[in-house]
Amino acid sequence: MRYWDSSALMALFVQESESENRIELLKKDSRVITWWASRIECASALNRLRREGTIGETALVQALSNVEAFCEGCVEIIPSEEVRKRSIRLVRLHPLRTGDALQLAAALVAAHEDPSSLAIVSSDERLRSAAEREGFVVL
Repeated sequence: MRYWDSSALMALFVQESESENRIELLKKDSRVITWWASRIECASALNRLRREGTIGETALVQALSNVEAFCEGCVEIIPSEEVRKRSIRLVRLHPLRTGDALQLAAALVAAHEDPSSLAIVSSDERLRSAAEREGFVVL
């Protein structure tokens, strides 16, 4: 089981440089943990790609449907006081934006505060760096 942030999940829904690598990781271990808002972050990114003209309307509708179907099979870490407190600590220690702090806090909750027990899949450099400093293996 691995924790996937929304930047890693996006490579499953639109063609990116990391898409092939992400699909291979998923084939090796299809059990995915993610943050409750990852669906929203993916929807936001997909709609941004549509506005920019990178993907068409048909591709957007299909990708949004794929996000929903995929996330239904994921373990989602829901908003909680535990996640909020960890996020506040993380923004104090690392140069993270709110969304990244929530993703990393959710991963810490999923790992039961033992980062060595859970690998993180991410394409976000800021999040990757903070996760490594917290003790996670980052793929």
